[in-house]
Amino acid sequence: MLIRIIAGLALIPLLIFLIIGGIPLYVAEAILLFMAINEFYKAFNHKEIKSIYSISYLFIFYLFIKNSYNLSSDYTEVIIFSLFVYSITYLLRVKNNIIDIAITFFGIFYVLLSIDFIVLTRDRIDMGYIYVYTIFLISFATDTFAYFSGYLFGKHKLIPKVSPKKTIEGSIGGMIGSTICCIIFAYIFKLNVYHLGFVGFIGSIVAQFGDLFASSIKRFVGIKDYGKLIPGHGGILDRFDSVILVAPFVYYSLVIFNI
Repeated sequence: MLIRIIAGLALIPLLIFLIIGGIPLYVAEAILLFMAINEFYKAFNHKEIKSIYSISYLFIFYLFIKNSYNLSSDYTEVIIFSLFVYSITYLLRVKNNIIDIAITFFGIFYVLLSIDFIVLTRDRIDMGYIYVYTIFLISFATDTFAYFSGYLFGKHKLIPKVSPKKTIEGSIGGMIGSTICCIIFAYIFKLNVYHLGFVGFIGSIVAQFGDLFASSIKRFVGIKDYGKLIPGHGGILDRFDSVILVAPFVYYSLVIFNI
């Protein structure tokens, strides 16, 4: 558990940038996305899949411009379509196959777009500078409570073929812990307790799906960790495996609740 705590502390610089906001946050996000997408594509190198890095680098640059100038999401759709057309010409000119293209764009959607919802939540949701922390609260509370619940009470395996150590009891503990933490968070900051309690409960399920999905990818490509950036806890994607899906979930939950 000490390793998990140390790994969590490694993300403090990101939380500081979320407080500062503005250009420093967008630069930090661009660096984070650059590191994350490199981890993702290098993982698939083990399966001889050669992703087109330049396409994702262009998209990261676009996200920086989009956030800096508060551009509409319509531009994102245009950019993705343009990059897709470019990838087709790339496929015709260079010895890449359709799987390379598929994984390239899967990385854009799964890694880049999903993580960008952290910035979208902060900048485009009313009181987003507070709500953005629920993304991390849900992810880390789920992970922590699931760990202790599984350690103390775990007897029934959840999905052993994907993650042998995870248990049903741990999963339930993660959901309860996330819900309680979000309710406390809402009470402290005088937010809607019922809304955040619901978001915390469903968000925990989403977080666990994100964790299991990341584990299934690593099993497929035959690696233990995406990287070695964070001592004892792998790379950026190993720490963000649940955050990746929780971020868009929290954003759209707040939009639906009209917050």
